[in-house]
Amino acid sequence: RRGGPGVRLRRLPHRAPQPFSRRTGSVSDRPQFVKMFRTLVTLAAIAGASAFAPKTFRAQRTQVRSRAGVSDLVAKLGEDEPVVVIGVAADSGCGKSTFMRRLTEIFGGDKVGPLGGGFGAEGGWETNTLVSDQTTVICLDDYHLNDRQGRKESGLTALNTAEQKFDLMYEHIAALKKGESVMKPIYNHVNGTLDTPEEIKPTPIVIVEGLHPFADERVRDLIDFSIYLDISDDIKFAWKIQRDMEERGHSLESIQASIEARKPDFDAYVAPQRADCDMVIQVLPTELMNDDKGKILKVRFIQAEGKEGFEPAYMFDEGSTISWVPCGRKLTCSYPGIKMGYGPDTWFDKEVSVLEMDGQFDNLQELIYVESHLSNLDTKFFGELTQQMLKNADAPGSLNGTGFFQTLAALKIRSIYEKLSGKTIEASVPEEVAA
Repeated sequence: RRGGPGVRLRRLPHRAPQPFSRRTGSVSDRPQFVKMFRTLVTLAAIAGASAFAPKTFRAQRTQVRSRAGVSDLVAKLGEDEPVVVIGVAADSGCGKSTFMRRLTEIFGGDKVGPLGGGFGAEGGWETNTLVSDQTTVICLDDYHLNDRQGRKESGLTALNTAEQKFDLMYEHIAALKKGESVMKPIYNHVNGTLDTPEEIKPTPIVIVEGLHPFADERVRDLIDFSIYLDISDDIKFAWKIQRDMEERGHSLESIQASIEARKPDFDAYVAPQRADCDMVIQVLPTELMNDDKGKILKVRFIQAEGKEGFEPAYMFDEGSTISWVPCGRKLTCSYPGIKMGYGPDTWFDKEVSVLEMDGQFDNLQELIYVESHLSNLDTKFFGELTQQMLKNADAPGSLNGTGFFQTLAALKIRSIYEKLSGKTIEASVPEEVAA
């Protein structure tokens, strides 16, 4: 229904069946553009006030309210108030940590960081668990069957499902959903040992992330919403070269050998989880130019159709197939610019809606122009997606589709939590927007 210069309605090229369904929902708010750009100064100020430290969560102040008022966050968990479990699957080095920071920030809380303060803090320890007032992020590496030495003896990699404690994983997630505390093991990534277990207390949102959150049917059935971060082999290779060759001095041959050694187990035990996920963030090489370093990316936001409580985001006209080049007077982009896409597709023979962003932008403040042309974002106020991007301006992927769609995914998950719990996460609205 919306159009203009640079907009073409067309059929996207046919793709072989890949990983999911049809859309419903209302159109998001679109105030006049004059007011829209007045908010940018406010948004920029907010961004400057909240640095994005690589290993630290910083969350905006939010409050959870029920229909009766401010909720009791502990007493009724698992009884009158559900514990909502979100699963995130991905290979190592695929941006899970950055995504967890974006996701936790959406839910807010005053106390955010490693459980117990982490190693180096007084009374702290080496932990993979990240907590806030509202969320607990559990790394499923903690459920490895063997330590590093034990895997050398077994001859199996950590990618192999035989090296995971799925019985214990299931028991712990089931207990947390009932509002019960658990004593979870710790896998020490520094020295490869299994350390003394730590106590995990239930919170309203529990996020389990790692290699195998959906591999075991019992665990999968406990998860309320599933996400897969799908990084193509070409991009993985480019990123690993940059990290291991340019930053760590490894040879190209050793990097290739490492990737090839992991690939059979990854394809056998991790990749199949893509098929049944509710959402996939797929990172591919750009189609706008030749880039063998993986710096310019094409990112697809693949959304399941028919998922209860979930309404896929769309661009311009729901259900149409659209290609849009937004760069111009309202969005500054260097070569090769940005190209957006939207339309229905299939993912492993299932119906899905797909948003695409190829390329990168120069000025985060202008991203509100793109946001204004998208609907079903589940934002609390006009410009909230842009605000969250600005707050995390220094995070990896903030100038391309990885950061954009990770932020959108966080907004969608907040909406799912609200629908399942009957509660509301109240976001801080900039004065310029509220006026």
